[in-house]
Amino acid sequence: MSMDTTLPPHGMADPKSAVGKFPAPEQMVDVLVVGAGPAGLAAALEAARSGASVLLVDEHPVPVGLAGLDVPYLFGGRAGAALANPARMVERVAAATPGLVEAYDAGVEVLLGVSAWGAWVERPGLAVLPCSLAGLSYGSRSWMCGFRRLVVAAGARDLVLSFRDADQPGVMGARGLAALLTRYDAFDGREIVILGTGRLALDTALLALDRGIAVPALVEAAAAPVGPAPLVEAVRSRGVEILCGHVPLAAVASPAGVAGLDVVPVAGGPARRLDCDTVCLAIGLVPAVELLDVAGARLVMDAARGGYVPVLDDAGRSTAPGVVAVGDCAGIADDPGLDYRMGWMRALLATGGADAPACLCEEVTRADVFALNPPRYLGRPPPAMAARDYAALLRDGPPDHDQMKRLTRVSMGPCQARRCREQVAMLMAIGAGLPAASVGLAGYRAPVRPLPLSALAGGGDDEAGWDVWFGILSQWVPYAAIGTEREDAWRAGSMHL
Repeated sequence: MSMDTTLPPHGMADPKSAVGKFPAPEQMVDVLVVGAGPAGLAAALEAARSGASVLLVDEHPVPVGLAGLDVPYLFGGRAGAALANPARMVERVAAATPGLVEAYDAGVEVLLGVSAWGAWVERPGLAVLPCSLAGLSYGSRSWMCGFRRLVVAAGARDLVLSFRDADQPGVMGARGLAALLTRYDAFDGREIVILGTGRLALDTALLALDRGIAVPALVEAAAAPVGPAPLVEAVRSRGVEILCGHVPLAAVASPAGVAGLDVVPVAGGPARRLDCDTVCLAIGLVPAVELLDVAGARLVMDAARGGYVPVLDDAGRSTAPGVVAVGDCAGIADDPGLDYRMGWMRALLATGGADAPACLCEEVTRADVFALNPPRYLGRPPPAMAARDYAALLRDGPPDHDQMKRLTRVSMGPCQARRCREQVAMLMAIGAGLPAASVGLAGYRAPVRPLPLSALAGGGDDEAGWDVWFGILSQWVPYAAIGTEREDAWRAGSMHL
């Protein structure tokens, strides 16, 4: 029995092509807005008033498990038990989000607790898609939403710089603290030491004080506070010490987590212990560009606006067709700048040494980054690998964060690099003797949020579509022929085995 293995005539559709066979999205809207902060709500309202169908999704309230992975913010194990009550958290988030009622009244469909884990728009290699698509998830359920325009208002996440024992419960970020205090009313702490003296740190201190939380000190690596003078004075007037020229050396560990923070002078000298149950990192924020990167938007380093940001025109349109960015994900206002962050990183490296952690998930130290050490669970590296170091890697080309991930597994943990991406890039720049902006952005891939496997199962594909995905004539037996007399004919006439 012979098989026809000829290609279709020029101009005819390839029967094995996936074009036109991708499942239709479960939902279709004119405008999909990701993020229900002030910028996202404003965009959703404007679109709805113009007559467009609008879906507004926001990942808050996040499940307890996601908060435990420090997604989307560095919650640092300080989320209280109230977070385990989903119904109460929805009420809290709705009540703490001004503008939601107005959005409902304007005809906007609002989904809380829903994450956008991927976005794909028309570009080379994606012609199989029926339209522009976003992957959405809620709990263990995931679905595709088609859109004509995507507005990304994903906000920003916490910048994380580590020190010894920073993996203890109680080391958290300023954005995570603000969420637990204002959105969730679920902060489990009483006394906070805050790192940084920029506007972010000063605002965080005043917020904590207003909520009845003690703030014994702000710790600053620079020689003087870097934030606005009126805010500095407002914090000092409430009895908060501002300890400049110091950085954390180590968190004091206890069965309940942080029990204090040892700080040391940058210029050298004895350590000093500050009593606290929480250490709040308020050195800076990072634009949440994951979804923009996956969608194909061009990103560039902006040292004055928090790091990598999307290239936008005057209307906020990115280089990805139909994708707009608004709010903090387009850049952080009032950020002290990349030089300020590098000053912190250099001071932490000089005082805490190379044995302090760089990646908490994969237990990679600063020394491992410089030595290109493979993960410890792989055992002793072979001689050829042990002989390489960061200097050898640099001889092969410019610093490459993705290559560092492959060699050391840094930035490869379940937090999806939210706790290490920036500090690893800064360490790479220091090791290379180059400006921090010279280290390229490590790539993102969907899903950009940790998802249970059950959320990705049952995506509409079945055996009937397998011939589409594996339809290389010389390598595939059609599914329907497997186990029949035709299978041998396909193997003999089509497959080169």
